Amino acid sequence: MPALPANLVELLLHTAAWSALTIAAYWISKRLYRRWPRWWLSPLAVTPILIAAVMLSLHVSYQDYLHSTKWLLALLGPAIVAFAIPIYERRTLICRHWPVLLIGMLAGTATAIGSSWALATLVGFDGAMRLSLLPRSISTPFAVEVSGEIGGVPELTAIFVVITGIVGGLIGDILLSRIPCASALARGSLFGVGAHGAGTARAQQIGDTEGAVAGLVMVLVGLMNVVAAPLIVALLR
Repeated sequence: MPALPANLVELLLHTAAWSALTIAAYWISKRLYRRWPRWWLSPLAVTPILIAAVMLSLHVSYQDYLHSTKWLLALLGPAIVAFAIPIYERRTLICRHWPVLLIGMLAGTATAIGSSWALATLVGFDGAMRLSLLPRSISTPFAVEVSGEIGGVPELTAIFVVITGIVGGLIGDILLSRIPCASALARGSLFGVGAHGAGTARAQQIGDTEGAVAGLVMVLVGLMNVVAAPLIVALLR
């Protein structure tokens, strides 16, 4: 039996090592978060920090890491299909409140894209970097899809999404502590539109209704952005 080429063996070893490390870091951070549910211990916050620390200590570039774990990112594509389940389960809620949900999602999407464009201009991002930042306020499976459609770099978009989720969850808590908001629908929508997955997890801690609304809005905003991606491209051109 002929031996495998050396470069293929090296690629397989790197893929196995970095994939195992990523999964282990996520598993550890998830157990920590279950025991101490603080936003700074969420898997979205801890996992990237652990991976980045190992990469820096070994002098591994981000591109090399992405090349070794690309299959994990590819799994996000099929995850989009699974998002149809919560929409179906909460179809009664959608039918009852669809006008206000639609207005909120449109306003939130426009604000997210506009603020992303302004932020990119402020820090000097242009071209693919700017386009990678635009979908930062939707959950990762949808954001990666939109980024690829409009000419961004999906891997960079995934990082921007994580940062937005962590910061959005923190800002959401601050806003709710200072703004009187008695509506569970409004509280859930705030986290679902502004902080996607991380926000949905925080909304679930506040209440079951808030968590359900946040998850529903997160999915619908993601689907809305995927469908509108060609229109976004046309407007940017």
